[in-house]
Order: sequence, then C-alpha cells, then structure tokens
Amino acid sequence: MSAPPGTDWRPALASGTVRRHDPVRHADLLLLPERVGVLTGSAVAVLGLCDGSRGVGDIVAELAGRFPGAPVATDVPPFLERLREEGWLR
Repeated sequence: MSAPPGTDWRPALASGTVRRHDPVRHADLLLLPERVGVLTGSAVAVLGLCDGSRGVGDIVAELAGRFPGAPVATDVPPFLERLREEGWLR
C-alpha cells in the first residue's frame, strides 16, 4: 500500500503517462492510453515537480516560494492525491 500524501510519498507520473505540450491548442497535456488531460493554471508548475525525487512537503515548499500568498499547502496535497486516485500519478 502506498503512503498517504504528506508523509513519504514522492509523486511521479504513472507508468504510461506522458506529459506533452500541444502547440496547436497552446496547452500542456497529460496522456494515457485512451485518456487525455488538459493542464490548466498552476497544474503545469505542480506536475513539473512530480519527478519522484521530491516528497509532497518539498513540492509544497517549492511552490510556496514561487507563489507567495497562494494556498499551496491546502490545495496541492489533495490535488496530487486526486491525480493519484485517477491513475495519472504513482
């Protein structure tokens, strides 16, 4: 069983998930077989830190430094957990 967010979980894209920029749509995408997710807002910055080397707390700290005053501590962990539940992250 995997660790809950905020402990020792180090988010990374799930096997088979690919992150791409679509120049036609001017959008960043997450691709899985039979599925496409369009990344909007700060999701690109969040997922850019999900390389398996950082824990959730490290990701939150990095984003808090980049976006002072943004509610990253309350918004990012549940966002990452939702992506894990949907199969985008491991």
